[in-house]
Amino acid sequence: MINILLLEDDLVLGETLHEMLSEGGYRCTWVMNGEAAADAAYDNRYDLYIFDINVPILNGFDLVESLRNAEDNTPAIFISAMTDIVAITKGFLVGADDYLKKPFYPQELLLRIEARFSRKSQLIKYGDITYNPISKEVTKQGHALSLGEVQLPFLALFITNIGRTLSKESLFELMEHPSDNALRFAINKLKHTTGWDIQNIRGVGYRIEKS
Repeated sequence: MINILLLEDDLVLGETLHEMLSEGGYRCTWVMNGEAAADAAYDNRYDLYIFDINVPILNGFDLVESLRNAEDNTPAIFISAMTDIVAITKGFLVGADDYLKKPFYPQELLLRIEARFSRKSQLIKYGDITYNPISKEVTKQGHALSLGEVQLPFLALFITNIGRTLSKESLFELMEHPSDNALRFAINKLKHTTGWDIQNIRGVGYRIEKS
């Protein structure tokens, strides 16, 4: 499920957007000030930020700029009554991906979100495994798989490179403490979790053949 962080201090609009997004099939966390949004963003992973600008404690401009400085490149949409070109320009300069002027129809925001994820969220399937590159969710025969910090990047790399040999070096880059033994252990664990036939190409790397 796509995870959205909503920052909106207007109670009525916030409730409306939160309800609409939840009913639209998104997981939505709603906060009402910039500090709460920063805490949520630093503690959790989101697929999209929707931020008002004029909010208490920490404004949306400074919030997005601080997230970008922390190498958080999560897509961000500003929703704001600040409609002058200076504000809009600043919004994009600090790192926003879209800017929606208030007042707007809530459905317009929903359409923009759906358009964004319909372009990017193409499910990738191999065997009975399905991977969503946006939400990072993995399912096996329709049931969610819980993968660790090493397993998930490994799965994502293999499933997007079916039929290609992945070098040991490319796999080492995904590991915090790379070694031949740690790599073999990680590959065997991924085999067990997915049921994939991951072949060891001696002296070169690993590959999965096209089905």
